[in-house]
Amino acid sequence: MTSTRLPGKVFKEINHIPLLQYHLDRLLQTDLEIIIATTTNPTDDPIVEFALKNNIPCHRGSENNVLSRYYEAAEKNKLDVIIRVTSDCPLIDPHLIRSSIEDYDRIDNPDLYMSNTIERTYARGFDFEIFSFSSLKDAFLHAKDESDKEHVTPYIWKNKSGKIDFKSIYQNVDHSNLRLTVDTFEDYELIKILIEEYGIYELSYYGKQIFDIPYFEIESLLLDHPELVKINAHIGQKEV
Repeated sequence: MTSTRLPGKVFKEINHIPLLQYHLDRLLQTDLEIIIATTTNPTDDPIVEFALKNNIPCHRGSENNVLSRYYEAAEKNKLDVIIRVTSDCPLIDPHLIRSSIEDYDRIDNPDLYMSNTIERTYARGFDFEIFSFSSLKDAFLHAKDESDKEHVTPYIWKNKSGKIDFKSIYQNVDHSNLRLTVDTFEDYELIKILIEEYGIYELSYYGKQIFDIPYFEIESLLLDHPELVKINAHIGQKEV
């Protein structure tokens, strides 16, 4: 809720639906357990109320030490593997996540870090990271730098433990210049146009509107409409 560039962004609405709901509706299609890890800051009370209303487990922890917040949430919920996503990605692809976690399980290596951000080829906004609880615990116990604590996974992907194995998830075309995350008003405007004007909304068989458009169709739509890409092409991502 305290985003500096777009305050309250997760509750910005499109068609009277908050972005957080779009995000979670996509993730629910993975059939994996979802846990919201938010802060103890009173400004995040609406997120907790939203989680309770939607029967989604929610953990509250440090606003600045996000690593400790993640560790506490994972420990409390007895997780073996964590898939980290951020709530500013309302178009995140559940099928890409599902197929990747199946690959992760087959490899069966607790020292494996798997992500589609190691070598960026997907549009920004489809990001996710997969790692074991043992790797998260190691980071929690040994991370000293404030940046490692603030951003959860730098200790892991910088391989500061010296034992991490990496697997990059990538596609054969590079669409990393496309931006579908929401950090500014321009980002929000693009998502709003995609939802309201370009039909990436479907009706499921039980009558509820859901997103089920795969990442490659959304990327193709943007490539076919360069005027849409220009809306937020000038926005730079904050560096970790």
